[in-house]
Amino acid sequence: MINYLQRGFDHSEFEKRTARAQKIMHDMKLDAMFFTTEPNIRYFTGFLTQFWQSPTRPWFLIIPAEGKPIAIVPEIGASGMAETWVENIITWPSPRPEDDGISLVISALNTLPCRHGRVGATLGIESHLRMPINNYLKLTKMVKKDFVDISLAVHELRQIKSQAEIEKTREICRITNHGFAKLPYYARIGMTEREICKQLRIDMLQEGADACPYIIAGSGPDGYDSIIMGPTDRVIEEGDVLIIDTGAVRDGYFSDFDRNWAFGHASEQTKAAYRATYDATTKGFEAARPGATTSDIYNAMWRVLEANGALGNDVGRLGHGLGIELTERPSHTATDNTILMPGMVLTLEPGMVYAPGKSMVHEENIVITEDGAEWLSERAEPELIIIK
Repeated sequence: MINYLQRGFDHSEFEKRTARAQKIMHDMKLDAMFFTTEPNIRYFTGFLTQFWQSPTRPWFLIIPAEGKPIAIVPEIGASGMAETWVENIITWPSPRPEDDGISLVISALNTLPCRHGRVGATLGIESHLRMPINNYLKLTKMVKKDFVDISLAVHELRQIKSQAEIEKTREICRITNHGFAKLPYYARIGMTEREICKQLRIDMLQEGADACPYIIAGSGPDGYDSIIMGPTDRVIEEGDVLIIDTGAVRDGYFSDFDRNWAFGHASEQTKAAYRATYDATTKGFEAARPGATTSDIYNAMWRVLEANGALGNDVGRLGHGLGIELTERPSHTATDNTILMPGMVLTLEPGMVYAPGKSMVHEENIVITEDGAEWLSERAEPELIIIK
């Protein structure tokens, strides 16, 4: 029996991911894929380290059209990479600004068979290269292959989660729910946003989270107007509404959902806005089925918000993908139209401006199944919780 709560993955997980990538290479006529960012390198190798917080050293991974990945990494990371399933590990004594691994990358790519003369790199939407642009330009001149964009293909590959990935997300959602459930027992008028979020972080860490890198808070009299700032030293007062949105991490996988509370009392208008976003989440969940699209989810949720007097939505979307990054493709918008498939882990995040300067946002995490969807987060209460 597979223990989905064990750390890391069996090697078979990475073999399957690499095989899927190599099928894409075959279809796109590529000789290799070239990666430089933490999420993509970790996705194909299992190399999980906090050392990415240091911007000094570049890291490279090449997936050839056949065979196992080739890691080209600083010497300081050699022992860690050797603990993964990767066998071909090439190193250099970084930092070495005059040649920080570039000649090794050039040699490795030029040594690979040249069937199509094309190398895929994440050059497009929702991607970046974690290396100096001058070094990338040097690669394009000295590698005897053309570099082409594979960002969408890689996004699509990562969108379909294995059962092991889904269970990791389910566990960090459980931990996050545990933290939120404890909040009404200690959060009080007179505390600051920062104090409340600090205790929430402690509770999630004690329950098993590895880190809580994303915890925002917004509060104000009977409402809030921002969901990306804070927490601040603002003191919670009678009649305030507080939102906390958090992305906690366990074993490299994120949760991402929020909760709302009122302190002392809330207006009927604010309570109604909460019900509208809750009901919109229900409709979004019902629309989340294989063969439907992200735009179907968006339209199902937006209809509810609009019918309940939404003045607008300044977030730009009503949910997104979730996994080894806090936000992944796709986005729930009116025009995204990504087809939903089993294994996709998504957030449902209906939000509405319901009065000038006042927003209400509600978020849950789900996974698309063979015949519908399943909640990964435990749903919030259907009525706004009032903390006395």
